[in-house]
Amino acid sequence: MKYWNIFKKNKISIFLFGLAFVILVIFISIIINKNQNLLTNHVTKIYFADNISPALRQLINRFNENYQGKIEVIPIDLPFSKFSTNERKELLARSLRSKSDLIDIFAGDLIWSPRFAKWVHPLNNFFNSSELKSISNHSLESCYFEEKLVAIPLYIDVGLMYYRRDILKKVPDFPVIEENLKNSITWEEFIDLRQRYFSDVESFYLYPAKNYEGLVCSFAELILSQNKSSFNKDTIKINTPESKKALQLLVDLVNRYHVTPEAVLNFDEYQSYVYSLKNDGIFFRGWSGFMLNHSGIIEEAGKTGLFGVAALPHFKGSTPVSVFGGWNLMISKHSKHVDEAVTFLKFALRKENQEMMYSVGGYLPVNLQVYADQPFMEKHEHLNYYYTLFKNGVHRPYTSDYTKKSDIISFYIHQAIKKELSSEEALAKAEYLMNTNKFLIK
Repeated sequence: MKYWNIFKKNKISIFLFGLAFVILVIFISIIINKNQNLLTNHVTKIYFADNISPALRQLINRFNENYQGKIEVIPIDLPFSKFSTNERKELLARSLRSKSDLIDIFAGDLIWSPRFAKWVHPLNNFFNSSELKSISNHSLESCYFEEKLVAIPLYIDVGLMYYRRDILKKVPDFPVIEENLKNSITWEEFIDLRQRYFSDVESFYLYPAKNYEGLVCSFAELILSQNKSSFNKDTIKINTPESKKALQLLVDLVNRYHVTPEAVLNFDEYQSYVYSLKNDGIFFRGWSGFMLNHSGIIEEAGKTGLFGVAALPHFKGSTPVSVFGGWNLMISKHSKHVDEAVTFLKFALRKENQEMMYSVGGYLPVNLQVYADQPFMEKHEHLNYYYTLFKNGVHRPYTSDYTKKSDIISFYIHQAIKKELSSEEALAKAEYLMNTNKFLIK
């Protein structure tokens, strides 16, 4: 089968039609709002596309109160419960490619900077050295492309593992096990823990294995824990011994050790969280905002206060690592209100607003002043732990075609976990396709 005809035409048509319809609905609502603005007052309205969580809504409300009569931010909600990271990427790319000025500010995965750089307004002239020094280097480095500042971080994230303390407390030597989990145990020890105490538990460990970017994060963590130099700025080679070991573990967790249920093949992070809550998953991979940003579904499931936080496991003889995540703010190249948009970006970076977003939504601050605020850090014990994980943080590759290559990698990893290809076949096919000019059509 030719690589560019992997998916059936009817699936492609359904996806494209659905995407076009969603874009149309969003744009019609924006146009109506903009026309109403012209007819009613002279307040500058800027349109901000993101997953509008309660924390972000509070940030927007604060801004609108501060700049009442001058600037108003209008949210465009693209919730994670309805749009995966990949779907959001395609929605935004189509809008920007059309040279539309209907969106002024949008949030992008920190790995998107090279992909979106050609569609956004450079920010070098808007932020001085003092302002930039107050931002965490872990997050700021994702905002540059070809020495241009193309984004400003909204929050940073780090991959980690959650566990049910109420369930693990029943295990002998729980305090010792919990301490080891905090410091990262080996995958070998992790699998042995299941075999010794939870051999009849199907949902022992969940990770999102849907064909999307979240799966690549798990894969990258396993590779980079073996060799942090596996990726460089220019190339992504994945048909390597480290990649084979990483992919084989993802396959074996589902198909050999039965530590992970097959259902994860259909899950992104949000769906994995929901499944874990409903089925008493003992461990699951996630991001640091889970407990606060998803407090509603946790409370609905009656699981409030039951979770602990741990580092992800690592291979014996390797180094614990966690992939950095997070979202940056970018200003559309076609926005007619760049100065006002920059005002909102700077507002979002303020210490008090960064603290609010963590307190309300679990968004890890990028303003370093927050971590120097001892009373605030003492009040938020989990934030201290997340901060310690930064020292083991690793980034995915920053290449202009990363998102294209990531789509290829996620598809073939997914195929291997489904047992439709062997690990060796999946990696060979992925590397071949990445090194050609062929495209993987979804």
